[in-house]
Amino acid sequence: MSKQRSRIVRSDGFSWPQVALREYKTDRSPFRDITRRTLLGEGSDEGGLGALVRYFEVQPGGYSTLERHQHPHAVVIIRGRGRVILGDQVEQVAAFDCVYVAPQCFHQFHADGEEPLGFLCVVSRERDRPLLPTAQELKQLRSVEAVARLLKV
Repeated sequence: MSKQRSRIVRSDGFSWPQVALREYKTDRSPFRDITRRTLLGEGSDEGGLGALVRYFEVQPGGYSTLERHQHPHAVVIIRGRGRVILGDQVEQVAAFDCVYVAPQCFHQFHADGEEPLGFLCVVSRERDRPLLPTAQELKQLRSVEAVARLLKV
């Protein structure tokens, strides 16, 4: 039986120097000024967690990709202010807000204000690939005025 090791990932503010800062994506999907770090769940010692704990940071004026998945997300805002598209709604978010992104819900995070929007995102280690909206889905999303004003695609 493999023994899993407990550990602490130390923070330096909103940075974890021992954890690689990664490109948000490499698939050329539309996004702007966002990075990610996987804090827990990738290491072989952490396989029993069954989830990934990731930190995303969106610079002012930046945004994540508009996408949906079969897997749910648990998001905890820990820095800044912003807005999130959740299906046909736009919601304001700020530090300590928790967001549940349901399966198949289109979502996109936007940083407002002068400081980055930083959030922890917990997802299953076993998950599906993101899906971008089709032309018809984009048309439907754009039919909601609040979403259309914010939508970056």
